[in-house]
Amino acid sequence: MKSILLFAVTFGLTISFVLLNSPSPTPTKTKPDPMARSFVLWLHGLGDSGPANEPIKTFFASPDFSNTSWSFPSAPSNPVTCNYGAVMPSWFDIHEIPVTANSPNDESSVLKAVQKVHATIDKEIAAGTNPKNIFVCGFSQGGALTLASVLLYPQTLGGGVVFSGWVPFSSSILERVTPDAKKTPFLWYHGMADRTVLFEAGQAGPPFLEKAGVKCEFKAYPGLAHSISDAELFDLEAWISSHLQSSS
Repeated sequence: MKSILLFAVTFGLTISFVLLNSPSPTPTKTKPDPMARSFVLWLHGLGDSGPANEPIKTFFASPDFSNTSWSFPSAPSNPVTCNYGAVMPSWFDIHEIPVTANSPNDESSVLKAVQKVHATIDKEIAAGTNPKNIFVCGFSQGGALTLASVLLYPQTLGGGVVFSGWVPFSSSILERVTPDAKKTPFLWYHGMADRTVLFEAGQAGPPFLEKAGVKCEFKAYPGLAHSISDAELFDLEAWISSHLQSSS
């Protein structure tokens, strides 16, 4: 069985900041409202790395993201069952590829990964960011971890966005979802030509979330294989922008 090859965007953007100062005999410094800050956490797929995904930021050119902080962590190296025990960057173990709606899950390793994501979110909230301006996004394995992490986080976040992911645990986990967590919206993208995480696995996501009373918008992309398209990222920019909370 061949190892999974994941796709990354390969271009960059230079951003220049211009500071305008008005003359004043007694200049004062105004601290930015920490509640106006937003945070996007991006979780990569199996075998990938955080830095390889950083160019994704270049799709978010709207002024709405001028005070957005991004985080692209890399998964630790672990043996992966579906790749014959080969050691590679992996958030949790995957038993089989392609992933179907009925594939077995390693819930214990998923929950360990969730704890690390929650620690990152906790740190950002402690720094002053409004939880409703925190968005967790992920592709493939990172998408599955996004679903698990956002669903199990006790507070209402800005949103969880799944690209070509799947449900990594059984419905029994829904007993742990708090009332505030149920208010976090989800957005799910999936290519209909995906042969790594089958389209049926993605389609199983929204009904699973609905059981918990969680809203999920599902968008299917005909002809798209196991990758992220420009169209998805431009759509994501608009979606996050529409969910950002103002500082007022």
